[in-house]
Amino acid sequence: KMILGTRNIAFMHGPEHKALRKSFLALFTRKALSMYVQQQDAVIREHCAIWMEKQQQVQAPMEMRELIRDMNCATSQRVFIGPYLDDPKVQRQFTDAYNEMVKGFLTFPLKFPGTQVWKSMKGRKYILAVLQQAAFRSKDRMKVGHEPACLLDFWTQQILKECQEAEENNVPPPKYSTNMEIAYTVMDFLFASQDASTASLCWLVALMAEHPDVLERVRAEQAAARPDLGKTITGEMLASMPYTRQVVKEVLRYRPPAPMVPQVAMKPFKLTQDYTAPKGAFIIPDIASACKQGYTDGEKFDPDRFSPERKEDVTYASNYLVFGHGPHYCVGKEYAINHLIAFLAILATTLDWTRTRTKDSDWIKYLPTIYPYDTIFTFDWKDQDAAQKKSNRPQRA
Repeated sequence: KMILGTRNIAFMHGPEHKALRKSFLALFTRKALSMYVQQQDAVIREHCAIWMEKQQQVQAPMEMRELIRDMNCATSQRVFIGPYLDDPKVQRQFTDAYNEMVKGFLTFPLKFPGTQVWKSMKGRKYILAVLQQAAFRSKDRMKVGHEPACLLDFWTQQILKECQEAEENNVPPPKYSTNMEIAYTVMDFLFASQDASTASLCWLVALMAEHPDVLERVRAEQAAARPDLGKTITGEMLASMPYTRQVVKEVLRYRPPAPMVPQVAMKPFKLTQDYTAPKGAFIIPDIASACKQGYTDGEKFDPDRFSPERKEDVTYASNYLVFGHGPHYCVGKEYAINHLIAFLAILATTLDWTRTRTKDSDWIKYLPTIYPYDTIFTFDWKDQDAAQKKSNRPQRA
């Protein structure tokens, strides 16, 4: 709470939380998700080109975790607040402030000037200031009838509608309609989309290098689903990638980014037939273990377990706790899965890569989500035509 603030969605319960989540429905409609995946596509392709520029410069294997984090951060910023983070200086400071916040989760919780927690809290204040201004500008655009250009626009459009209905019914507007509350919630979305997805993106790259047979099946599916591999991926295209979706779901099951999520019992909670946790008890669900229970050979990486023939995603649905359960179930589940599918689809058909293994490669690193201990790769263009196109692209400012 010191870092994220008391208004974080994770700390909300009851009618206020329920009303807020209901307003999120407008953010994840088919129309909205389709727009997001096209924006994700653009950022992924930009960063594949950046990675190859760096690869050609260093001519050696590269540690990719921070490069993948930068790509994911750029994706979240563009999709969530894209047109309102248009000052390059503010964007850099915004990213730096975010990174300071993340560091606070990995340090001792002391809050006084100079400590990492103190720096994290300063970062939060800066982020909230930028997001309040973004909310103000988004409301202005939506009031005059512009089409939504990012997640924030879809939400302010919905909020303005709810405020108008509240005025017509002579009741107060929703509490979450103020610019500050909007800023807090969008900040929560940024955090929810960052560390967990970055970890899963790293696992995708690592596991595809370790399972070339799976990667080749992904590539074959992509060639059939997307005859023009340079064309922007749309929401409709995602429906024609069932095996790629299976791979993504299996990566999330095999290495759930948040292996445990501590909870506090709001009332007596029956854990087993023999034990009921009292109100106030600290309960830590073991998500990593749950995601292996019941599944056939659960310790094995096997995307075919989610095939229409085996249907283990249906049989053991209650064990698949990657996105939580109950009132705090992740509202951005489809957004996150679509991002991972788009990333794998583009990476698999744009680049070749090999992993440089070390004595620590089979270990896991906690940062605070789980990552491969190292992600050292060498990349090359998948074909010479792609390399030629990228070498002729305009230089970045």
